[in-house]
Formats: sequence, structure tokens, C-alpha cells
Amino acid sequence: MKPLSKKIFYTIAIALLCSGLQAQSLDQAKKLYNEGNYAEAKPAFEKLVKQAPSNSSYNHWYGVCCFETGDLDGAEKHLKVAVKRKVQEAYRYLAEVYYLTYRFEEASEMYEEYISLLSKKKQPVEIYEARQELADKALRMMEKVENVQVIDSMVVDKDAFLSAYILSEESGKLMPFEEFFETDIPVQSTVYMNQKGDKVYYAHPTDGDRYCLFNQSYIMDNWGDEKQLPMNVNSNDDDNYPFVLPDGVTIYYASKGNGSLGGYDLFVTRYNMNSDNYLAPEQLGMPYNSPFNDYMMVIDEVKGLGWFVSDRYQPEGKVCVYLFIPNDNRTRVDSDDIELKRSRAMLSSIKNSWKPDSNYANLIQLAHKEIPYGVEEIKKDFEFVINNNTVYYTLDEIKSPEAKNYYTKVIVLNKQIKELENKINNLRTSWNNGNNAKRDQLKPVILQAEEQLDELLSQPSELEKKARNAEMTFLKKNR
Repeated sequence: MKPLSKKIFYTIAIALLCSGLQAQSLDQAKKLYNEGNYAEAKPAFEKLVKQAPSNSSYNHWYGVCCFETGDLDGAEKHLKVAVKRKVQEAYRYLAEVYYLTYRFEEASEMYEEYISLLSKKKQPVEIYEARQELADKALRMMEKVENVQVIDSMVVDKDAFLSAYILSEESGKLMPFEEFFETDIPVQSTVYMNQKGDKVYYAHPTDGDRYCLFNQSYIMDNWGDEKQLPMNVNSNDDDNYPFVLPDGVTIYYASKGNGSLGGYDLFVTRYNMNSDNYLAPEQLGMPYNSPFNDYMMVIDEVKGLGWFVSDRYQPEGKVCVYLFIPNDNRTRVDSDDIELKRSRAMLSSIKNSWKPDSNYANLIQLAHKEIPYGVEEIKKDFEFVINNNTVYYTLDEIKSPEAKNYYTKVIVLNKQIKELENKINNLRTSWNNGNNAKRDQLKPVILQAEEQLDELLSQPSELEKKARNAEMTFLKKNR
């Protein structure tokens, strides 16, 4: 064989060998992919993408592997290539990437394109129409994100998140399910016991392993009389992690049903003694809820602080416990900047939620302090932050007559908002329990009340700003 022919022969042989190895590698990666072993398949697809950056299939498979292993940036980059080349399933995954990164409008648009592709092939679309509706709902919630001050956060092991909760004695106790019931059977739930120690609320699996909420009373030196909470509280999915305010009627809990944005979402309901039933559950807004799991909402009224847990953007086995100052008036972030609202909804930086010149060191310290029953750490009617060193809790503390006038209006408006919210809750309960004629009658009344509430919600924060500026001006002049 001539030297040139030899060289060509070896070149072809090597090329064929490499091609065979690549095919083998691709076949192995596809097998792992189809079996759902995305982490194992990911390195092979990454190699293939580097060899053929414009290959639509490689980008799709690698993008899905990135998504399934939590690499949302990598998933977006490669799924976009696949979408550009009309790979059908890439649309669905890219919509999910947008959803999990709070770009809900883009998620909705991507779902719309995916639904269109499915419809042309006469494939089922109901599941993805529901996902599109959920993206639209999440967008509306993000636009109304609450102006809550999240003052601290702590990443802990998922199995030990209760260690971050230190309640005042008046607020009751929280403990793991296994500890209270003295069982070795693993149950992913907590038990809340009221301050009197005569009632507990908890969840455990029922038929089909669905978690439902229950309570028990302490009668004749024994726990018993287990009752499942009614179906307007328990959904058709998991309901878990209850906490009850000292009033004995307000219950916070987490649910995977009732229109959850993803995993567990936080809800609140109230016991109606007149009807011996619970009001229709109300889904909390952002930043409390997210496309991830959010649960164990606790508000300690003695400390004036609250906690909740979320696994948003956390590694497997970890969660973040957020400490916040309850926003009783549910004022919203007053801005038209959608990026600001997205950041506040995601809790991408808790410092963005802090008021100017605020110092929360004392409140953070208070969160870790045990307070016996009957001891109030701070007696306050409200919390009006003036600057880093000055916080008022009663009207008498406000020095400026102008500021006091503004803040009096804030108090009146907040009272009106609370009354209107209670009215809307009662109207919704009547609507849920009514027949079609009753619902038709109540619908315009509810819509009108909701419009009134929307008008009122932004007003207290504006007046509070004016009151703060007036008080700071007054204090500066009278030093």
C-alpha cells in the first residue's frame, strides 16, 4: 500500500471508530435519559453539544437534563436553541424554566405556542392550558406583591427547620409529629399545641397517602376525639403544617391544592362559630408563596414577628426559614417597575425589603428569645419606623402635629381595609355556599368590594411616607 493510500485508510478508520464510539455514547445517554436518569445522562449530552453546538436534538436533551438537575441557566440557554429549531417538547420545558424564574408572562406565551403545536397534532392540551392559567395567575400575584419586611433568613436542614422557630409561650408550641405521638412511623408533618395545652392541630396521611388536617382535644387526662377538618379546608391534595393564632379561630396552613402555584402554598382560614364551619381558605400572596414549596407560616403576636419556610432555589435536603415583620395592612410594593416587583416576590435579596435606615438587630435578637406567658416584650398599637434609631408604637410618641394627623389617617384607613377584607371573606363564603341565583346576586357586590379594597390598599403607605417626612423635619428643627 502506498504511503498516501495508507494515510487515507487510517484517517477513514479513525473517523469510523470515533463515529461508532459517539453513536454508542449517544445510545447510552438516550437510554439513561428515557429512564429518567438525567444526572447520569447529562455529561454525555454536554459533550455532544460541544461537538455539534447547533444540533437541535442534542440541545433539547441536554437542556432537559439541566432543567431536571436544577441548572435553570443552562436549561434556558440550550432549550432556546431547540425551540428556535421547532423541537416540540423544548417549548414545554422552556415554559417551565420561565415559570420557575418568575418570568410568568414569557411562560404563558411559551405555553400558548406549545398548546398550538399540540392542537395541530390533535394531542391533549388540558394539562398545559391549566399550566398557562397558573402562569397568568402568578403574574397577577407578582404585580400585587406585598411590601413585607423580611429581616432575616436561615438555611437549615429540611428535617430540622423547627429549630429556627422560638415562639413566645402565649403563641403555643410546635413539635415534630413523631415526637408528640411517640411513633417511629415517619410522618412529614408538625404538631401545633395551643397555649392552654388542651388542643393540637396536625396532619397525617389518609387513604391514598394524601395528607389531611386534623385536631384533637385533651379530655379526661387523655388525647382523643380526633376530628378531620372539613373539606372546604382540606383539599383534594396534601394539606399540612397548621398553626393557630391565640384567638383560636385563625388557622394558617400549607396546601398543594386550592390553586397552589407549585408544591405547598400558604393559606389562611378562620373558624366561623355561628355556622360551626371554616371560611373559604384564602391563598397568601407573594413573597410568601412561590412556584416552590412554601409552608409552616407562624405569626407570634407577642413578638410581632413571623416565620415561614421555603425550598425556593435551595439544594436537595435544605430549606430557608424567613423571619419577617407581619404586614397586617397587606400594603403592596408601590412601584411600576416589574423587575423590582419580581425581585421582591422572589426574595432574591431580603435587604431590598428593608425600610431606609432601619436596624433590625433587636428584632432578630427577640426572635431567638423565649418569652413566658403574660410578658409582653413591647407594648404597641402599631410600628411606625422613623429612622435607624427611632420607632414609634403609639400616637402619643409622635411629636409633629402634622405627622400625627397623617398617621391618624393611616390608622383609620388600615381599620377600613381590615373591615373590608372581613366583609369580602364573608361574602365569598356566602357565594361558595349559595345556589346559582344567590351567586349571581353576590357577584357584583363582591367585585365592587374588591375594587374598593384595591383603591384603599395603596393609600396607607403614601400617608405613612408623608408622616415620616413631617416627623423627621420636625425633629431636625427642634434638636
